[in-house]
Amino acid sequence: MQLNINEYPLPDLASGPYGIARGADGALWFTEQKGNRIGRITAAGQITEYDVPTQDAGVSIIAAGNSGELWFTEYKAGKIGKITVQGELTEYALPAGSAPFGITEGPDDAVWYTDMAGHKIGRMSRSGEVAEYELPSGSFPSFITEGSDGALWFTQNQSNAIGRIAPEGGIREFQIPTSQSGPVGIAAGPDGALWFVEINGNQIGRITVSGEICEYPLPSENARPHAITSGEDGALWFTEWGANQIGRITVEGDITEYPIPAEYAEPHGIAAAGGGIWFAEECGQIGRLTIR
Repeated sequence: MQLNINEYPLPDLASGPYGIARGADGALWFTEQKGNRIGRITAAGQITEYDVPTQDAGVSIIAAGNSGELWFTEYKAGKIGKITVQGELTEYALPAGSAPFGITEGPDDAVWYTDMAGHKIGRMSRSGEVAEYELPSGSFPSFITEGSDGALWFTQNQSNAIGRIAPEGGIREFQIPTSQSGPVGIAAGPDGALWFVEINGNQIGRITVSGEICEYPLPSENARPHAITSGEDGALWFTEWGANQIGRITVEGDITEYPIPAEYAEPHGIAAAGGGIWFAEECGQIGRLTIR
């Protein structure tokens, strides 16, 4: 087995790449929190950038849509953004006081997002109509993804729970066994369960669609896992920005960690594409890990 990690510096190393997702065009699309741009990188490492119209928007998470576009959140601006693979960008304003962070497209062809500041889950139709669903105060919802049961699953960073919302709006919450675990990233696994990271608990969690939770401690102390994604190899891959590593966990719970060459890379978003694992390094690079 041969491990290879390539890193691709952005034109502006202070741009703060954060979220990343595979586009319908086969390229990787990412947010630049500090640069206020959406970036695109090909398998060959060619980078293109697109300015976000709203200044200091706080672009955060990006996710591919079912019709070929990509959706992203603007945490500071209180908006949802859409970009086509041709680079055409549209913004949609949310209700006053919104601070959208996580985002995904649901089975109902709508865009679902978490509102961190408002402690809500939001749903936006393709025409821009918004509905909001209240969570308990202080829950601080973070990432959101579609589960194998057709519902939307999300992490509640401060209330130490995993949430589930049906497309029609019914909400359930499941408490994580480890207290103050700080769940952040969540992804649907190849086994039909949801897998999530505990940034404070230093663990990877697994929850079935019926609500049963297992937790797997990480080998590295204070790894600070942040985002997680399903790989093309049937395992889950995640970023460890505290340990400067990329982690891999099988559905049986076996964990392997891989050091990132750049010091203080601060990896955040992660995505699988083209036989590799791509990740955004806040130090101003996009990384790609391949194993042969």
